[in-house]
Amino acid sequence: MTTRDSQAPDSAEAPVREASSTFRPVAAGMEAHLNVYHPLLDHGFIAVKDYMGDDLSVLQMARMSYGKGTKGTSNDRALLRYLLRHLHTSPFEGCVIKLHVKLPIFVMRQWVRHRTASLNEVSARYSILPDEFYLPDPSLLAVQSTDSKQGRGETLAPDRAAEVLRLMTEDARHNFATYHRLLNADDEGRTVDAAADGLARELARIGLPLSTYTQMYWQTNLHNLMHFLRLRADPHAQWEIRVYAEKILEIMKDWVPVTHEAFCDYQLEAARLSRMEVGLVKALLAGRATMADATSFGLSEREAREFAQRFGL
Repeated sequence: MTTRDSQAPDSAEAPVREASSTFRPVAAGMEAHLNVYHPLLDHGFIAVKDYMGDDLSVLQMARMSYGKGTKGTSNDRALLRYLLRHLHTSPFEGCVIKLHVKLPIFVMRQWVRHRTASLNEVSARYSILPDEFYLPDPSLLAVQSTDSKQGRGETLAPDRAAEVLRLMTEDARHNFATYHRLLNADDEGRTVDAAADGLARELARIGLPLSTYTQMYWQTNLHNLMHFLRLRADPHAQWEIRVYAEKILEIMKDWVPVTHEAFCDYQLEAARLSRMEVGLVKALLAGRATMADATSFGLSEREAREFAQRFGL
């Protein structure tokens, strides 16, 4: 349960900075998220610990001047949208966010692929990890996709899903039992057997499952945050990391609403076209080709299939 409520803006108006007792930019929507812990998955969470900047900070970076600019707020909104539309990304690096995240290790391993960030993760060399591991909901258990090397296919039948969860649970509990036996300590760090020596924590952790929960502080700028969201809030991303990305996307809307709107319009929900696809589109619009001719424009069969799916052809 979140620790306090927050109200997201209904729409992305031209950016306006509210009066504040501090000289630093303050985003009212983001202030409502500070230290609010949003629960995710079965034991995870995400919370904003700090941030810097707002929509107007992006304009300040773009214009190298302070405040609302000299052309009015309507032009402020237009400039922000222009920057994202034309991939002028450096001004967005002037805004920064720091998150506290609790997540399964296998999700963490996907997350750290986004290397343009600063992070510090809890260390099992110094502390004993609690007996917390991720178990997916039965509705999320599926077979390997037949047309994707990294995706899920049809959902498992209820009896098979129950068996899978039983095996996952037994395996994780066994691994944690071994972990504590090697440590000769319980999850509070208390010695279990006074006559036995405990193995070093950095070695005892070796057998813990990838479903084990870890925590980190993760700090990145708005430009790199949008790159993270473009990949991880995509429907093709693994569901478990997508849950975190979608929550961050909600927070971003409260923090920089105009940038959020432009990001959704021009990147997250937009479609990129290759040179070959542009040629095909022109020919389709002119009536000089049909989708049956797609490969003659240099598209592979897979590219042609993806193009047709993207536009419902």
